[in-house]
Amino acid sequence: MEHRQSVEEQCRAARAAARHLDKAGSARKQQALENMALALDAGRVAIAEANAHDLAAAERGGLSGPKLDRLRLSDKVIGEMMAGLREVATLPDPVGAIDGMWTRPNGLQVGRMRIPLGVIGIIYESRPNVTVDAAALCIKAGNAVILRGGSEAFQSNRCLAQILQQALDQAGLPATAVQLIQTTDRAAVLELLQMEQYIDVMIPRGGEELIRFVAEHARMPVLKHYKGVCHIYVDYEADPDMATAICVNAKAQRPGVCNAMETLLVHQDLAASWLPKAARALREKGVELRGCERTCRVLPDCLPAVEADWSTEYLDLILSIRIVDDLDQAIAHIARYSSDHTEAIITRNLPRARRFLQEVQSSLVLVNASTRFNDGFQLGLGAEIGISTSRLHAFGPMGVNELTTTKFIAIGDGQIRT
Repeated sequence: MEHRQSVEEQCRAARAAARHLDKAGSARKQQALENMALALDAGRVAIAEANAHDLAAAERGGLSGPKLDRLRLSDKVIGEMMAGLREVATLPDPVGAIDGMWTRPNGLQVGRMRIPLGVIGIIYESRPNVTVDAAALCIKAGNAVILRGGSEAFQSNRCLAQILQQALDQAGLPATAVQLIQTTDRAAVLELLQMEQYIDVMIPRGGEELIRFVAEHARMPVLKHYKGVCHIYVDYEADPDMATAICVNAKAQRPGVCNAMETLLVHQDLAASWLPKAARALREKGVELRGCERTCRVLPDCLPAVEADWSTEYLDLILSIRIVDDLDQAIAHIARYSSDHTEAIITRNLPRARRFLQEVQSSLVLVNASTRFNDGFQLGLGAEIGISTSRLHAFGPMGVNELTTTKFIAIGDGQIRT
């Protein structure tokens, strides 16, 4: 009961803050985001101390290396958060924009106006930078946000939330527009998921288990992606050096994130000449390779892949490899095992590249580029609040526009319905 009262009070305050934000002008929201960036810079010492506390506890608890990497708030990460805030601040304000107008035969003018979603709830794991990215995008789009981070990042998230709230207050906006649930007790999550009278949409970010839990218990709409089983197909007309560089980056740069490559598909005509070199480059980065029967014949020291490997999001330095006959087989494999997150083709053949773009239906499809680019900041959205693979109402990285909806407006001159 204590958790419910506390959570409900925060939700009620968020709803009031959302009404205030709905009336705030673009200039005030932009000032708030600029204040947030300056406050992060001034708060580096406090952020580092809070994050060190979380990292030490996580190491004692046996958190894996990639997950520790997601938890760490280095000076570089703080700088990236500041850059994200400033980029979001300069984006066009979607609130109040008119998405087309048309005139009916009776002279009535009809259109759609962009409005905030209202109050957004976000439940996430490990990555405390989500606290800042989510706050930036929600404020820009005129939404209040309630955050519930993972217990492993509690001190970091609390420090960041306090800094952001102070910046909001200095800009004349309600500090309660950004709130963090002040407990790590899982019972509070269940209470939060019941607050459909205050929260308009829930966005989970984390592992498949968390996302399924949220989708199962939430009473409000949920924007989700269960996992990132991302593929790269290396066509027989690929540039070999480019293909190697892209594949190593996609797998090994940050293996613990959802846009890392998990399965490599290689055209049979390129397998013997290119795959051994690529395998050496991947192994130099510590990647464990698991392959189909054909792959194991080309790479005798490769571990045999089992059926489960093709649908597994490793989030680790593990890669499954399959040699395919042609583009048809590559697309068929992706259609069967993909999580609709991110897929790429490496080729110099323009018709095949266009066909891949047309037929592969994931949230981002790339040609000759790493899957790691499925990220709001990298795609020019300033930041992202998550990557949706559920298609309704957003598909792919969710930036400012994806955190708004539209209402119909109509302008008349005395028309009545007969």
